[in-house]
Order: sequence, then C-alpha cells, then structure tokens
Amino acid sequence: MKDIIKRAEAFVKEKTAGDASGHDWHHIDRVRRLSLQIAADETKGDLFLIELAALLHDIPDGKLNKNEEEGWSLLEEWLYNELSPELAVQVREIIKLIPFSAGKTEQLSIEAAIVQDADRIDAIGAIGIARTFAYGGKKGQALYDPSISVRENMSLKEYREGKSSSIHHFYEKLLKLKDIMNTDSAKKIASERQEYMENFLNQFYKEWDVRL
Repeated sequence: MKDIIKRAEAFVKEKTAGDASGHDWHHIDRVRRLSLQIAADETKGDLFLIELAALLHDIPDGKLNKNEEEGWSLLEEWLYNELSPELAVQVREIIKLIPFSAGKTEQLSIEAAIVQDADRIDAIGAIGIARTFAYGGKKGQALYDPSISVRENMSLKEYREGKSSSIHHFYEKLLKLKDIMNTDSAKKIASERQEYMENFLNQFYKEWDVRL
C-alpha cells in the first residue's frame, strides 16, 4: 500500500509541476492531509482509498489538461496499470464525485464524501482567497468589476467560460460551499473559514470604495 502511495505522489508531482492556478502539488497535499484528518475525526472510511483518491483527484481536471477527456484517459491509464481492476474502479468512482459540479448527493460513499469535503475546504478561508486570485490572474479575469452581475443557475459551460471576476467567484461558488459539506468535521472547519472570507469581503469593499 505504501509503495502505491509513493508512486501516486510521484505521478501527481510530475503532472502538477509548474501549475500557477492553485491546483499545484501543495493543494493536493493539503487535500490529502485534510482528508485523513476528517477521516480520523469521523472515525470512518478506508484510509488507503481516501489518501489515494485525494492524491489523484485533480488529475482529470480540465485545468491541468487540454480537456477533461485527456485527463480521464491519463488517470485511468495510471489506475489500471498500478491497481487491481476492482480497486481502480473504486478510486475512479470516488474521484468522479468530488468536483463542485457534482453538487450534493446522498449517494456518496463515506470515502467520496470525505475527499469532497477536503477539496472544498481548501477552496475557502485564507487559502481559498489566495487560490481564487491566483486562478483569476491565470485566466486574465479582473479582480472585481461592479458592472458584472453575479451569475446564478449556470450551466457548466457558462460557469467555466462566462465573464466574471475573482470577487464574483466568492458569490458564485465559495460562499456556497459551507452549506454543502457532508461531514460534521468539515462543517465545523468550513464555518470558521466562511467567517474569514466574509470579513475579507467587507474589508475589500471598504478599500475599493475608499471608505476611510
């Protein structure tokens, strides 16, 4: 098991090398550590499955590939070369349910629920703020544009390709995450990070409006 984890680490480090969008190795490692901490707090889940899925969860992401099809092909090649077919399917199914676009479902395994929570926790709080502006800068988005409306009920294509700003991203995604956490442990962490983001936004608008 340890050898598989080591090989997964090496694979992910190579794939994420040079990333400047907030989806680098450090993000992956934080999600791994958050996942294992949540699992320990909840005393639930297969720790090997949780750690492996956390390490590999961003491999199919379109942000790290030409497109998601290429990413899934790369992930599946690694899974079926390194794991038994049964284990490969289990890890693939966990990863498929992790993205924000997967929404909240009652059909998650405890392993998928934990890794999904960990990934969402790393999108909020101080780290989430830093990652938001890193990703916005990489995409060429404005910090903030008051003339743009917050988008609601978007398709996945609209969410990824429509006009927005880094500040709008808080309302279109980040501030919604607290209410769709799966585990009690994650809900507690998310509540603290939510407050931090709200305080940041209040200060941002104060400085944007030059209210001294």
